[in-house]
Amino acid sequence: MRESIRIHNKVIKNASWIIVGRIAQSIVGMLIAMITARFLGPSNYGLINYASSIVAFAVPIMQLGLSNILVQELVNNKEKEGEIIGTALGMSIISGILSILGIFAFVLIANKGEAETFIVCALSSIVMVFYSLEMIIYWYQAKLLSKYTSIVSLIAYFIVALYRLFLLITQKSIYWFALSMTFDYAIITITLIVLYKKLGGQTFSFSMSTARRMFHKSKHYILSSMMVTIFAQTDRIMIKLMLGDADTGFYSVAVTCAGMTSFIFGAIIDSARPSIFESKKSGDGPFARNITRLYSIIIYFALIQSIVIAAFSKIIIGILYGAQFYPAVGALRIVVWYATFSYIGSVRNIWILAENKQKYLWIINLCGAAANVVMNAMMIPLLGINGAAIASLVTQFFTNVITGYIFSPIRENNRLMVHGLNPNNLKEIFKLMRGGL
Repeated sequence: MRESIRIHNKVIKNASWIIVGRIAQSIVGMLIAMITARFLGPSNYGLINYASSIVAFAVPIMQLGLSNILVQELVNNKEKEGEIIGTALGMSIISGILSILGIFAFVLIANKGEAETFIVCALSSIVMVFYSLEMIIYWYQAKLLSKYTSIVSLIAYFIVALYRLFLLITQKSIYWFALSMTFDYAIITITLIVLYKKLGGQTFSFSMSTARRMFHKSKHYILSSMMVTIFAQTDRIMIKLMLGDADTGFYSVAVTCAGMTSFIFGAIIDSARPSIFESKKSGDGPFARNITRLYSIIIYFALIQSIVIAAFSKIIIGILYGAQFYPAVGALRIVVWYATFSYIGSVRNIWILAENKQKYLWIINLCGAAANVVMNAMMIPLLGINGAAIASLVTQFFTNVITGYIFSPIRENNRLMVHGLNPNNLKEIFKLMRGGL
């Protein structure tokens, strides 16, 4: 019992560090994004976001699905953490370099003759090198040492914020803004690797047998993550190709505002993941209770934030981005509702990994991605960016809720999700939190 309380308290402290750090990052990031959007205007801001979407498409390939299994690998194989992290870093660095070349090829074909678009996308893609090194962050999550990642990320964010302010003051070109994310991740990953050694982390090593074993487990997530990226980023890419840079900018502002609180949900899910995997070792009962409680937190908090953002969407966009971005209001009122279903999908993925049902992910997300592309192709010409918002909402609901009833092997997860709607779960959670304070 005492050990359970100790672990529970550690999880709460870990979550608190992540949440506090991400709140600070979000505030700074929102301020800089607001100023940047006002300075660049809808067209250039749309181009920057188009480049970010192209890079996002390559991230699942670069990660090789490893980001979904590393915490569990480290929790279950503590004596081999140096080998696991070293192998993951080696695999992701190689795939990161190949992904950069893939981005170059795509933009040359899709945006033939658009020199500015190619340069912006090429500069943005450099971040892939440091994305690959970010695998180290999962060691901190597994060890419940997220206070270090929060502090480092916050410092890096402030440095990059100062850099972007310098660009705004000196009125640098869009190319300099395209490089800013690379600096952010470079500071974070290099610092975390140095800290890893100082905190007693094992020496990195690469094992081909470990690489094969992890890839066998993670490969199901590659296509799955790509499908998720398709229905997360396809709308912006299709808007750029079908409507232009300005509409891409408007839609990007809507999506950014809808995700203003995503850092909180990400922090909660990331912090809960290690303890949920640990509870699986104790049996299905504790595991089911933890999954259900996580669903309750995510569902109710997401609904609250969706109601607030939808009600004050025009005020939010007016304050953050100015009147020139008011065309984004309608899309924001629609797209904000898909947040709940998106976060539900993140919790479902924890259940799927713990139950070793990864092979169903790619099928689920393939259905979602196909539906999203078809719906965007139909809705964007009819309703513009509002059509893209409707396509995203319907796709998230279909992928993260409906498919759980279609595929029988994961219906148990939907049962836990429905149980998560019971508000009594929140009462239990608050009791646990009071007991740990």
